[in-house]
Amino acid sequence: MKRATAFSPASIGNVAVGFDILGHSVAGAGDRVTVTLTDSGTVKVVAIRGAEIPLPLTAIENTAGRALLTMLKSLPAGLGFEVEIDKGIAMGSGMGGSAASAVAAVVAANAVLDAPVSREILYQCAMDGEAAATGSAHGDNVGPMLLGGLVIAPAEGAPVKVPTPEWLHVALVHPHFVLETRKARAALAGSYELHDFVVQSEGLALLLSGCFLNDASLIQRGFRDVLVEPRRASLIPGFAKVKQAALDSGALGASISGAGPSVFGWFTSREGAERAGKAMAAAFKEAGLESDQLVSPVSGPAAGVIP
Repeated sequence: MKRATAFSPASIGNVAVGFDILGHSVAGAGDRVTVTLTDSGTVKVVAIRGAEIPLPLTAIENTAGRALLTMLKSLPAGLGFEVEIDKGIAMGSGMGGSAASAVAAVVAANAVLDAPVSREILYQCAMDGEAAATGSAHGDNVGPMLLGGLVIAPAEGAPVKVPTPEWLHVALVHPHFVLETRKARAALAGSYELHDFVVQSEGLALLLSGCFLNDASLIQRGFRDVLVEPRRASLIPGFAKVKQAALDSGALGASISGAGPSVFGWFTSREGAERAGKAMAAAFKEAGLESDQLVSPVSGPAAGVIP
């Protein structure tokens, strides 16, 4: 039998200015998926370990399983996979937990094929897999997990990696509180002002320019979310104080990680991010929530096969 295990890191989707199209990976947490090649012609999820809530074993309803079912469409007839999932990212945390299982699955599966498929196909398969949990296919978590670092994640075509300064670090604080992605997306229903789209687009352009030009002032000028954050902030206990703690600690900007409830900030040094993480955790504690802290370069790791 051919068998491989892959690890996919956590990620921060949206990055404040790029709803559903921008994200970056984060070192320190992730999912592991083991895939065995079979001649069954289908996908079977045989084990899920480490999940805080029951996850579906039916392949089409499981993010890793659905990603592999989509992948089979690009492979010779008769091939199949057995899947074992070891969760390392809390569900409903805003850290890309559903995407990580899908990404690790396709990376592991690709490693057992005689003729591996392209990264673009892996990207599309993993997006389809994540839709099993979130209800929609978007790549702001999948893209950075596959490529590592900060990534522009288009609906079609290959994701695009954005260079980031080596000094740029993130503090990510995950409160012990579950916020389901579907609920967070439902909060976005309704109309938006055209002016807000202009402001958001300006922010995205400035932040990306700052990354390309190694310019912290441009990143800081662009780091704002006038579209999504205002509608989701009330879903996260203590959010305003946690965000302010990050800004008071020198953040270039701070916002909601993915659909939440995790909150993150970007900093010009690892030391600054570590100090801020403690202040952000203290603010969550004032709101009655314990939390976990992660500090990572914004140019975080990519998913890969574990030797």
